[in-house]
Amino acid sequence: MVEIDTSKAHPARVYNYYLGGTDNFPADREVAEKAIEALPAIRTAARENRAFLGRAVRYLAAEVGITQFLDLGSGLPSAGHVHEVAREVQPGARVVYVDFDPIVIAHGRSLLAGQPEGSCAYVQADIKSPEYILAHPATRATLDFGRPVALIFAAVLHFFAAEDEPGKILQTLVDAVPSGSYLVASHATAEYAPREVGGVGRAYQRGGMRLAMRDASEFADLVFTGLSLVPPGVVPIPEWRPEPGAVLPPPAEVSVNGGVARKP
Repeated sequence: MVEIDTSKAHPARVYNYYLGGTDNFPADREVAEKAIEALPAIRTAARENRAFLGRAVRYLAAEVGITQFLDLGSGLPSAGHVHEVAREVQPGARVVYVDFDPIVIAHGRSLLAGQPEGSCAYVQADIKSPEYILAHPATRATLDFGRPVALIFAAVLHFFAAEDEPGKILQTLVDAVPSGSYLVASHATAEYAPREVGGVGRAYQRGGMRLAMRDASEFADLVFTGLSLVPPGVVPIPEWRPEPGAVLPPPAEVSVNGGVARKP
């Protein structure tokens, strides 16, 4: 078991704080409060990201018929987890959650207690090791890579700098799934509120975490090259297939783009 130093901030626990959770520590709260000072609406961004993920999963399960999901960098459990949303329309949906933090893994496995055996799993792994994730016994026991799989990268890729080779990680995972699979991703950007988001980046950096902001075109080039984007394409996440009548926050309050694409 990998031990995490709780005296240092961790992205999953900072995000948990934004969502009003209690699975965080003083170091996480210190970074989060500094980020909130810089971008007061950052909690809105976190909620909108969860809502985008829910809409994307519901679209894939209900309209496309996807029944398998690989959620990379899943974070601490919160309302509307992927398996919960998918099973509203696909009761037999299977999900593998991947995260590196043992606190996430412990909470996640507790959440899955009582779920049908083989239908969901948590894998403790670093996303920088996609081959390990794909070969893990829990992954192989849960997902059938002969059938389409939805790969999910929700608010995680902005923690990967160029030297981490995120494109190579993505390509390894996309190559492992068959035609008809999908990729769901959201990514922080400074293009709508550069001063405020710059302050968020400095707060994270002081907490020992790097943020690699990418604008919509950079994000699209990194993640969706070679894939077929689902309309409306890459957009601020509140604008991706919003619920009818929804009041959408402006892009500057969210500063996250998202998209869903199909592997031809």
